[in-house]
Order: sequence, then C-alpha cells, then structure tokens
Amino acid sequence: MSSSLISPNPIGTSNPAAAGADRSREAKTRRRKKKAQAQAQAQSKARSLSSKWKSQAQQQIFSSNLLRALAQSRRGGVGGGGGGVGGSGSSGGRAVREAADRALAASAKGRTRWSRAILAGRIRISKFRKRKRPAAAVAAAAAAAAAGRSRKPRVSVSRLRGKGMPAVQRKVRFLGRLVPGCRREPLPVILEEATDYIEALEMQVRAMSELARLLSGGASVGAGSSSGSPPEPLPGQ
Repeated sequence: MSSSLISPNPIGTSNPAAAGADRSREAKTRRRKKKAQAQAQAQSKARSLSSKWKSQAQQQIFSSNLLRALAQSRRGGVGGGGGGVGGSGSSGGRAVREAADRALAASAKGRTRWSRAILAGRIRISKFRKRKRPAAAVAAAAAAAAAGRSRKPRVSVSRLRGKGMPAVQRKVRFLGRLVPGCRREPLPVILEEATDYIEALEMQVRAMSELARLLSGGASVGAGSSSGSPPEPLPGQ
C-alpha cells in the first residue's frame, strides 16, 4: 500500500533535460556578454588610436622619423650604387615610399601588427640584400622565371575553392592582404588593424604634403634671391 504512494519523480529531484537547457542558456548569455565586452574594448581602442594619429605631436614625430629615414636612404644610395632617394626614376620613388613606410611603422612603436610586419619585412630585405648571389645563380633564377612565364597558367585548387567562397569571406581575405601582417588573422583583428592603418596613412599623407610644401617654399625663395650665391644644401646632402 505504501509502495503505491511513492511517486516515480520525487519533488527533491530535478529534471535532467530542464537542467541542461538552463546550462545552455547560461552559456549563451556568458558568450554574448564576452562578445559585447570584446567589441566595446575594440571600439574604445580604435577610438584612442584614431585620436592618436590625428594629434599634431604624432605628426611631428612621424616627420622627424621620415627625415631621418630619408637621410639614411640617401646615404645608403650614395654608398651602394644609387639605389636610394637620390636615384633616378622608379628606384628613387620606391626608396621614398619605403622610407615613409619605415618611418610610419617606427612612429607606431610596434604596438600594432601592421607596424611590426613592416619593420620585420625591412629587416628581411636588408639581410637578403647583404648576401651576394653568384652570377650563375642569378642567371639560373632569371631563366627559371622566364620559363615560368612562358608556361600555360595552371588553375590551382585554392583558386577553385575561392570561387565558391561567400562574398563576405572574399572581401575579408582581400582586406587582410591589404593590411600588413593581417593575411591570416580573424575578422575582428583585421578590422581593428585596418582602422588604425588607415588613420596612420592619412596622417602620413598630411605630414608628407606639409613637408613638400615647406621644401618647395624654400626652393622658390632660394631661386628668387638675387644674391647669385648657391642655396645652402639640405641636411644630409
């Protein structure tokens, strides 16, 4: 008689399915909170970096770094066969761009991935240039490159996979290739680095435009003087 009064589900026990659903909801809530906190931190960091690149002090730091990098490139070009700023044509323009990128990365002080990637790339290039390759190796490399260009282009598996990728994923990969050091990074990191990199490039353009205006003004004053004496050379000449 007493056994018939015992309930198969006592009041003190809980339903395993309900407990599992509660734990799942709590886990989802925690994930949402963490995601919101990460987004808020990324936005605050992006705002602080944006204000940093817009400051006049940061522009002055970049200008001094740029002048120093141009002077170093000029000395290297004079001593190394004209491959620096003083070179003619595309070599001189490439040297100016490399000096400007190096100065921009130095102004960031290695706090971002793109600045560290630029500085690391410059170190690798300088080490490669210091190695003297034999003439036979250079000729073999040129012949191999010419033979590779003459062959019919092959369709790679990665390219075929890329055609089936969603448009958003393709754009993310394209953006990751544009920002130095972000080729294999996730989307939040790419967006944060791209925001800072764009602000830094805008500051670079402003500083270089100001330097060009100052230098062109000094050149016009020197050309318009009636003393007949040659103008004083710029620092580093």
